[in-house]
Amino acid sequence: MTIRALCWVVLVAFIALTICGNILVCMAVATSRRLHQLSSCFILSLAVTDLLLGLLVLPLSAMLELRNGKWPLGGVFCNIYISMDVMLSSASILTLLAISVDRYLAISNPLFYPRRVTPRRVAIALTAIWTCSLAVSFVSINLGWNSPDFRVQNLDWSMWGEGEEGRTCRYEWNNNYVLLKAFGIFYLPLLVMCGMYHRIFCVAREQVRRIRAATPSSAQAANAAATAREHKATVTLAAVLGAFIICWFPYFTYFTYMGMWAIHPNKLTHSIVLWLGYLNSALNPILYPALNRDFHQACGQLLCRCGKKGDFNTSRRKTFIALGTIKVIKGSLAH
Repeated sequence: MTIRALCWVVLVAFIALTICGNILVCMAVATSRRLHQLSSCFILSLAVTDLLLGLLVLPLSAMLELRNGKWPLGGVFCNIYISMDVMLSSASILTLLAISVDRYLAISNPLFYPRRVTPRRVAIALTAIWTCSLAVSFVSINLGWNSPDFRVQNLDWSMWGEGEEGRTCRYEWNNNYVLLKAFGIFYLPLLVMCGMYHRIFCVAREQVRRIRAATPSSAQAANAAATAREHKATVTLAAVLGAFIICWFPYFTYFTYMGMWAIHPNKLTHSIVLWLGYLNSALNPILYPALNRDFHQACGQLLCRCGKKGDFNTSRRKTFIALGTIKVIKGSLAH
């Protein structure tokens, strides 16, 4: 009971962090005029995707963890839950890929960025992300592409799972589909992201080198500031790419191995790699807005407003309580 209670607290806190962090990013975009630009569309899409994951998928995943994998809602809802999980996770990864390409275009040649990144192209990119995510989730699962015998999984399961409380709800993978999904949704985007962020780092380092070459030797403060910016850019890119690899690489590597060799996954290992992947949705609203000073300031202003509003409400309640106490005292003295 102690372990179960501890798991319950950790899972609830994890889900709350994911939901609150992504809501904060959405509110920052909605309230800050400086963020009403094309470059914010991908981060907003990422926040909405991770928010939907926190609202629709993570509570059901937590329920499975607390029930030892037993699914009480039947085969139809099991397929819907798995499809939503795959769709939102895939959309989150592909949006991270789009963000890396967008940042490279913005840094490599800022003058031509407005010509390259137009509202029409951003809309096409977001449409392609969601189309691909739907294809590898709802379409593939409802056509049976992911099952070993190419039949739709859980068809023999009753609608509400009457009398089948012992069944588990898990994602079935066959050999071909494992390779296609793993390389198309993770490994290929990972290679592109590594290439984009490497180019961003090289461009930033080249810009710092040019600044140092054009700065007189007496201006030590400017050189120190340039060095600090280079170090900050290196640490930030390493954190972003490192978080993505740490969260998703164990998941896709493990399930690719399980699918290729038709091995039933171990429950503990399954839970660890699955929630590591979910962790990326909780880290995204912390890492990616931190790259943008406008996002950072907008989020800080929102938190300050909430804090001031809370202080105002607290002081107002205290004032009402004090006035009520005074009236009671006056009434007692009058009597």
